[in-house]
Amino acid sequence: MRTVEEIKTAIEAAIPGAGVEVVPNPGPSGQHSLRLAPGHAVEVAKFLRDDAELAFDYLSNATGVDWPDKEITEKVKVTRPVTKTVEGVEQTVDETVEETRKRIEPGCLEAVYHLFSVAKKHGPVVIRMRTANRTDQVELPSLTPIWRSAEFQEREIFDLFGIVFTGHPDLRRLLMWDGFKDHPMRRDYVEPDDFEYEPTAHDDVLARAAAHKAATAGQEGTGAAR
Repeated sequence: MRTVEEIKTAIEAAIPGAGVEVVPNPGPSGQHSLRLAPGHAVEVAKFLRDDAELAFDYLSNATGVDWPDKEITEKVKVTRPVTKTVEGVEQTVDETVEETRKRIEPGCLEAVYHLFSVAKKHGPVVIRMRTANRTDQVELPSLTPIWRSAEFQEREIFDLFGIVFTGHPDLRRLLMWDGFKDHPMRRDYVEPDDFEYEPTAHDDVLARAAAHKAATAGQEGTGAAR
């Protein structure tokens, strides 16, 4: 099978401006992946499936990843004018100093797909797509029209991570109920405190449920007194 670098080259030759990026994996497996630009992702996916040599005809797995906002600490060199006295004469000179600065790198959501070729007996190749952010720009194109096995897996990603797959034939919650709020696999998800797990609740869950009931009862009593 071709390397991811060779596959990237083949994609770019077939689809100019496809916006494919190799994402290196520093782990022992060395399983590098390809990040696709959402605007060309469906076209690239179709190429990966239909190319005679690659023939990635089977999507085995799709999952989501939540990348929260990240604080980055950097050391930068800054040159600025400094007034100094040299041999009794005051003069301004440029001085370079090192400063520590912090910045926030915006987070995003990511969909990750593992592809195999049953016809050619090779794989996997991992492809990725990222949303613009993790708040109000969470759309990615659905790959269900290319690999039907993406249908339920994208629904699961939508349910648990909140990625909205445009072009999906039946995008709705899969594991949680329709009225459920939030997405349980988000890093900042906060579990509710007003229910008990089945069949056996842990002590901390029971304690939260009891505290919630007491607080709710107090609020109801205050409301009634008014």
